Amino acid sequence: MGKQIEKTSIPIGGMTCTACAQTIEKALNKKKAVLNAHVNFATEKASIEYDSSEIDIAGLAEVINGTGYEALMKRKGSEKREVLLNIVGMTCSSCAATIEKSINSLEGVKSVFVNIATDKARVEYDPSLVSIFDLRKAVTDVGYDVAGEEEVDRAVEEMEAGRKRMLRSWAFTAPILLWMIPEMIWGIAWPAMTLYNLGIVALATPVMFWLGWPTLRSAYKALTHGSANMDVLIAMGTLVSFATGPAYFFTPIFNYAGVGAMIMSFHFTGRYFEAKAKGSASQAIRSLLKMEAKSATILVDGVETEVPIQEVLVGAVMIVKPGEKFPTDGLVIKGESSVDESMATGESMPVGKSPGDEVIGATINQEGLLRVEATRIGKDTFLAQVVRMVEEAQGTKVPIQEFADKIIGIFVPAVIVISLATLALWFIVPDAMLTIAKIMEPYLPWVDTTQPIVVIAISSFVATLVIACPCALGLATPTALMVGTGMGAEQGILIRKGEAIQTMKEVKAIILDKTGTLTKGKPELTDIIVLDEALTEEDVLFYAGSVETGSEHPLGTAIVRRAQERGLSLESPSSFTSFRGRGVEGSVKGSMVRVGKPDLLPAETIDEEIERQFSELQQQAKTVMIVGLDDRPIGIVAVADTLKDDSIAAIRELEEMGLKTIMLTGDNEETARAIAEKLGMSDIYAEVMPDEKVAVVIRAQEKYGMVAMVGDGINDAPALTQANVGVAIGTGTDIAIEAGDIILVRGDISGLVSAIKLSRETFKKIKQNLFWAFFYNIVAIPLALFGLMHPVFAEVAMAMSSISVVTNANLLRRAVISPS
Repeated sequence: MGKQIEKTSIPIGGMTCTACAQTIEKALNKKKAVLNAHVNFATEKASIEYDSSEIDIAGLAEVINGTGYEALMKRKGSEKREVLLNIVGMTCSSCAATIEKSINSLEGVKSVFVNIATDKARVEYDPSLVSIFDLRKAVTDVGYDVAGEEEVDRAVEEMEAGRKRMLRSWAFTAPILLWMIPEMIWGIAWPAMTLYNLGIVALATPVMFWLGWPTLRSAYKALTHGSANMDVLIAMGTLVSFATGPAYFFTPIFNYAGVGAMIMSFHFTGRYFEAKAKGSASQAIRSLLKMEAKSATILVDGVETEVPIQEVLVGAVMIVKPGEKFPTDGLVIKGESSVDESMATGESMPVGKSPGDEVIGATINQEGLLRVEATRIGKDTFLAQVVRMVEEAQGTKVPIQEFADKIIGIFVPAVIVISLATLALWFIVPDAMLTIAKIMEPYLPWVDTTQPIVVIAISSFVATLVIACPCALGLATPTALMVGTGMGAEQGILIRKGEAIQTMKEVKAIILDKTGTLTKGKPELTDIIVLDEALTEEDVLFYAGSVETGSEHPLGTAIVRRAQERGLSLESPSSFTSFRGRGVEGSVKGSMVRVGKPDLLPAETIDEEIERQFSELQQQAKTVMIVGLDDRPIGIVAVADTLKDDSIAAIRELEEMGLKTIMLTGDNEETARAIAEKLGMSDIYAEVMPDEKVAVVIRAQEKYGMVAMVGDGINDAPALTQANVGVAIGTGTDIAIEAGDIILVRGDISGLVSAIKLSRETFKKIKQNLFWAFFYNIVAIPLALFGLMHPVFAEVAMAMSSISVVTNANLLRRAVISPS
């Protein structure tokens, strides 16, 4: 049995820093069946590529659990979802008990808690066994109402728990701080030294061992599993500081118990604000998930029935009223309306829909009542694919992160060694260590070289432990990537691979496939020249359009479409003949009408002026046809695959950005050059057959270096893969989309400009974050080592380093990525 390569994403609980992520990642990558694993601390997920013939999801979960952390995976048949029901009509705890009993009786309900104070029922259930409608019915069956429901947001709940922990810790720590200030500045220990020290220890104890218990437990679990994380550093620093409190009563040592509590409180504060900033960074994907409709109205035997979204099947006919979301992707079968598709494309203008048009799930019907046939459901919908692609991008590594990862892998153990070395040096060579401290003492009020060496040694040891933080290094890249991919998704730019962010900035040239990328991909009538003074443009278009109603050729279709747009009533030809490669003829109103090459008409009827006009239009890269009526020319019509509205402006801006733009087309050299000159492109590859596109990309790479390829057709997929960055037009085929590193949902070239700007801005933030994370640690650790950093200030600085990195990533939202 051969390898069966699959990808999965597993949420992980219990991680507190990037060292935790590294521990899990190493354990997963040691497994032979795991091809590649990346654990993202910012998103708290493991992205794993594995051989499912050798290991299953449960096996991967065991590896994660074996490192001391928890795999929060969804097992088949045991999906878990939480919802809050807003209950109306409760008056006492007996009401709450009645509702709990009713909901609990349903199969698939895992737990339920009804809070009489908030009028909410929190239900944990399996949506494959019980629906939200069943939960509502269980409430209404016992005489109460449900005003609505809301999904439980774990990130928000964890943030709220962090906020409460922070506030409670400061409730104990603030009095410690106020009590310590008079003693530190004026030497006044109120009301007496013994009571002062007892009070400090008493206030610090709940901060350390009640509120700080999760941190201490995390440190213990890490050590017992043979790893070390940020909590190990915090636990060591705070426990050593706290231990000096009880020790004060037995040995002549300074009481640092209050400092331990302060470090823990600042740690909680930093974690809370870090979580808040991370929540902002991941807001885009959470917003996408919330867009999904929860129910649908479908026709069942001609009757409108509301059902959960999970019960909608392919082929079901959905009724979508004005103001409602489309429950899933579908095809309009009845009705006309305009639809707000901004959530999918970033385009604010509504899009008209009529029978035969596709609609995207979660977009909003604005005007008319529509009947829509469901075409894609569940994980196959556009929205689900967008979420999956964004998650995949966030689960990949940018190459620049690899260097930071190597440092993170040895960071915590190295810091512990440095801290112990610091402690030893202060006892072994105190005079040498005091040299720098004495120089800086006049400038740093917290430096006091007159203290006993043991006090300075402990202070330096604790400061070195708590100031070193691998989190800033670990968060530098993924948070910027989270914000960048989220911004892209909101603008209709899907970044499938994180490495494209870095590669795109190094691209020197961009190859653009002409048809469907630079052009609209369908011929349009561009010119009508009247050759008979007795006739008008409408007359020429009437005869040409009427005879072409008998043709299915794209050129004929373009003529017919323009005639209909002008409101002409065409007549079907009473006879019709098609001349392969030359044109068509047919009888209209008793006259023989011919449309095609000039040789369809007698040679003597084609004079020099007609030939000149014919040639001029051909030089403009247009397909030109003569229109003849009873053997005499009455007009010339020209058809072309017209450029997209934004192509010229977008190419100009790409060139201004320093990129060479190259057109790839199957057209002849003359036609290709005419189009390229109109667009202002640097180079062309003309007369390229579909199977030659990969070779063209290779030639361009040899000539220019790093190359991006933009295409939309099924024959573009190999070329997209060959290019350093493949950019797929989202309106193209699924194969082309799968081959692309970046996908432009709107399908216009201005989206390419935005994608390049977004890539550059995101990578700029990544570089800024990594610089400051490295700079902070390089400067901070030596300061702590030589006793120049108070432990409390050290913890504040450590917390601020992580917060600043995540905040800087969020500032990416201010970047202007729209085309000029």
